[in-house]
Amino acid sequence: CKNLAPVWEELAESFKTASDKVIIAKVNADEHKDLGKRFGVQGFPTLKWFDGKSDKPVDYKGGRDLESLSSWVTEKTGVKPKTKKPTPSAIEMLTDRTFADKIGGDKDILQLQPTWESLAEDFATESMVLVAKVDAEAESSKATAKDQGVTSYPTIKFYPRGSKVPLDYTGARSEEALVTYLNEKAGTHRSVGGGLNSQAGTIDVLDLILAKVTTGQTLASVSDDISRIATTLTDRYAEYYSRVATKMSSSSDYAQKELKRLEGMLEKGGLAPAKKDDVTSRSNILRKFVVDAEEKIESFKEEL
Repeated sequence: CKNLAPVWEELAESFKTASDKVIIAKVNADEHKDLGKRFGVQGFPTLKWFDGKSDKPVDYKGGRDLESLSSWVTEKTGVKPKTKKPTPSAIEMLTDRTFADKIGGDKDILQLQPTWESLAEDFATESMVLVAKVDAEAESSKATAKDQGVTSYPTIKFYPRGSKVPLDYTGARSEEALVTYLNEKAGTHRSVGGGLNSQAGTIDVLDLILAKVTTGQTLASVSDDISRIATTLTDRYAEYYSRVATKMSSSSDYAQKELKRLEGMLEKGGLAPAKKDDVTSRSNILRKFVVDAEEKIESFKEEL
């Protein structure tokens, strides 16, 4: 009964929209012994089909899996089940043929045995990171497993982009530990759950310049330095630092107001993954400006 219970729930859910034609029901024969005796229930679980016209059921003797049960109901009623499409895996399966094509390319690759779907989901939006797996027992990938020295399971290997030489992962097997490892190796800023951490978007060299505000320099002078250095950087958000610094030179509360607006967008939700990453990164940068401005005020208070 316990093994069938989850399958039975799925079966009921798949025919839920046709409840006027099909009812997936269950009876606890221990509590309703008269019913159990009436219909000859001697073992559990016992499956019987009632056509809605007769009180004499037909014993079901087919498979106890969802597919077999659904097919039986459809055969008897003509009603097709409505099932939810499974979420496609974010992990890419590599074979002897595809392994050579992927390894050494333009992506950092973490090879996992067995499947760790949650980790793959965390990095699903990172175009330069691929979480993959190899079935070392499958005929299509045995040669790859042997060539890569896989002798025990699970074996975890990291392949830096542009290299066919892997690094053996020997750290903890928790999702958090693996996310940290991938971030360090791939230069990403993911957190458990797939979002971005508080460092995403920030640029160390510009943060160091911004920190000068708390040592007595004016925001105007710092703004010039940030704009000058930003033009020499290739980081995506270097120009955003310059823009915020310029706006704060004429409006000291710009960062605080803009941060509040972006936090409202994140709280409301509904953002596409790429947009959510962008808003999170810009929010992280704005916090650098807000924190430094607040520290500057505190410094002046102490001097007074």
